[in-house]
Amino acid sequence: MRVVLGLLLLLLGLCGSGAQGEGGGLDERGAVEESSEQTTKQTTTDIWAEVRALRDMVVELKVELKVELRNMEARVKDSESQVNELKAELMVTKVQMELLQRENSVQATQLISLETRLTATESKTSDLEKQNADLQTRLSTSESELLVSKSRIDQLERENEVQATQLISLGTRLTATESKTSDLEKQNAALQTRLSTSESELLVTKSRIDQLERESEVQATQLISLGTRLTATESKTSDLEKQNADLQTRLSISESELLVSKSRIDQLERENAEKPKVVFYTALTNSGQVGPYNADITLKYSKVFTNIGNAYNPATGFFTAPATGVYYLQFTVFGHNTNAMGLQVYKNNQSIMHNGDLQQDGGSEYLTNSLVLKLIAGDKIHLVLPSGYSLFDNAGHHSTFSGALLFPM
Repeated sequence: MRVVLGLLLLLLGLCGSGAQGEGGGLDERGAVEESSEQTTKQTTTDIWAEVRALRDMVVELKVELKVELRNMEARVKDSESQVNELKAELMVTKVQMELLQRENSVQATQLISLETRLTATESKTSDLEKQNADLQTRLSTSESELLVSKSRIDQLERENEVQATQLISLGTRLTATESKTSDLEKQNAALQTRLSTSESELLVTKSRIDQLERESEVQATQLISLGTRLTATESKTSDLEKQNADLQTRLSISESELLVSKSRIDQLERENAEKPKVVFYTALTNSGQVGPYNADITLKYSKVFTNIGNAYNPATGFFTAPATGVYYLQFTVFGHNTNAMGLQVYKNNQSIMHNGDLQQDGGSEYLTNSLVLKLIAGDKIHLVLPSGYSLFDNAGHHSTFSGALLFPM
């Protein structure tokens, strides 16, 4: 910039001296006109040559100055960037120093908190041991109940309904046991996670203690104690895991035996479902006295209370065996103010039993009898009132006829 200013001042001075020369030539024009013209031409030529040279120099200097200015600006920007980076590094350093100071002051609090958490972990471990003992007791109870269930399986053919109820109860209790075992496994998993977290926190604490050995002698002692307690806790946790594995094995055995029991029960239920179910119970009439008649008549027991299998037809009075098997049949007759009461049992229109009683005093009397018959599917049983005999029945249901399938064949 100083060179440019000097060149500009020189150019202005040359232009001023040229102007003064022209003014003096005008004053002395009359005396030395010829010499003045020659001098003026020569001076003007030299001035313009110098001006052109100066202009070229000024252009070159402008280009160089622009380049230098750009370089200076780039250097200034680089310097500003470096300064900003140094400021940022200085701020980061200050923040790190403050964080280190805070960590030093908070470390004691963290150690106290860690000891409290470990105490809580030990308490929870103790609770878990109690829960495991309780679970083992319940498993023993379940095993005892399973043994009882095994002994009762031999009686399932006669006691299917009661056995089904007991097995449902056992399944419910085993489901509850499985649920409690699952909860225990979740608690163990949570405890192991918390122990892992405690170990990680201890590792972090140890790394910090390495940096603060001179200021943390008491804290180092506390960490050693905590490490011992953690080792004991890990040992107890390992024992609990073994106990849980044993309990899980016993549960698997119990579940397998229960599946076998359920399979046998399902088989018995299927067999029972396939068996035909035949039961009926009827009463004669509400009209009172029936008979005597001059001929044998078929008794139609019109009041039907039970008719499982629909084997008894109240319209005809016939019982038709729906399947081959052994049947139990029973009848009760009631005589009131009659001389003779009784009936005959017919199988396929053939009499197989006659029961009767003669009353001398004409009072009231009951007569009951039963049969156990092997019937082929389609066989028919009906009761006949012989001629000269009479029965009595009303809303009290005195005269009845009933039967049931004992077992199919």
